Amino acid sequence: MEKIRLGIIGVGNMGTAHINNILAGHCPEIEVAAVADINPDRLKWAEENMPEGVGRFDNAEAMLDSGLIDSALIAIPHYDHPKYAIECMKRGIHVMVEKPAGVYTKQVREMNEFAKNSNVVFGMMFNQRTDHIYRKMREIVQSGELGQIRRTNWIITNWYRPQAYYDSGAWRATWSGEGGGVLLNQCPHNLDLWQWICGMPVKIHAKMHFGKWHDIEVEDDVTACVEYENGATGVFITSTGDTPGTNRFEILLDKGKLVSENGKLYMWKLEQSEPEFSKTNKQAFGEPKAEFVEAETDGSSEQHVGVLNAFAGAILRGTPLVAGGEEGINGLMISNAMHLSAWLDKEIELPFDEDLFYEELMKRVKTSRRKEGFQSVVADTSGTYNTK
Repeated sequence: MEKIRLGIIGVGNMGTAHINNILAGHCPEIEVAAVADINPDRLKWAEENMPEGVGRFDNAEAMLDSGLIDSALIAIPHYDHPKYAIECMKRGIHVMVEKPAGVYTKQVREMNEFAKNSNVVFGMMFNQRTDHIYRKMREIVQSGELGQIRRTNWIITNWYRPQAYYDSGAWRATWSGEGGGVLLNQCPHNLDLWQWICGMPVKIHAKMHFGKWHDIEVEDDVTACVEYENGATGVFITSTGDTPGTNRFEILLDKGKLVSENGKLYMWKLEQSEPEFSKTNKQAFGEPKAEFVEAETDGSSEQHVGVLNAFAGAILRGTPLVAGGEEGINGLMISNAMHLSAWLDKEIELPFDEDLFYEELMKRVKTSRRKEGFQSVVADTSGTYNTK
């Protein structure tokens, strides 16, 4: 069987998980040919746990120039995602980027523009798009079966993290290291799914608390209100301080309602659309009849393995990706707008001023706390990042 030769940039939590999935045989068209990490301990782990002959590099560019790989997976801190994606594209190396696409849309837009002129397969690791519940929600909404969206609500607070989590890595929960908190670390999947299923909002107003529940400088509690082009509204609530947390995603439409919670998808389908019923009904307390069902799905959720197998298929046979790399900017645009709204305490219209967002982010990067052994991130004059 023909295989792609994959290099993994970053042998941390996610990089290791991908390696283990591939070594376990879950991705039969992928061979891990090389890994790169600046941490000697992780390279030692690779030496002890991976097959003989796998290249090990303490420098990502050296791996990209080694000739050992034809594709790469980027699983390093957020700021460097676009930088190394572009380095892959320059060399004609196919690239899969872990979430989020980057920290700020100006940076990600540069990556997307470069990708347009690169003859490579470019994917995003949006593994939650493979979940059978979310795929079914999108199918129903996009089909128009239940009419136009009127309201969306997602309470996603089952991201609880204790202080020990934030103390486990010097880059975590700092503006200079991570670029944000719960929105950049835990919620990129939710924000992507929200827009993938419901579409992009046009206005956002957010309230955030920074270090409300933890000794951190970034957001750990968010409540955002949005408006869509058709006048529909939405609310997104998330936190890493709630326990027990909740994951309830509700979409109200003209002809019914969808609710995803506890691994189930519930659907209410109105006998008559609400707008039509309201116009024709003559009873003061009348209400359209609704049929309730638990929606049937195919039950399949291939997650990271599914995304990687689709990536290999796209390279070898030209079959579709789970998510194109250029789509990573959408959820990031929502989170950037939420941050900007909270920082300026006002409603933000999309598209927003990306230069203003960058300036506001840099104010926080400059005063970001420093930890022992921390590699601070500074902007150079071109607006890209280097570590020092």
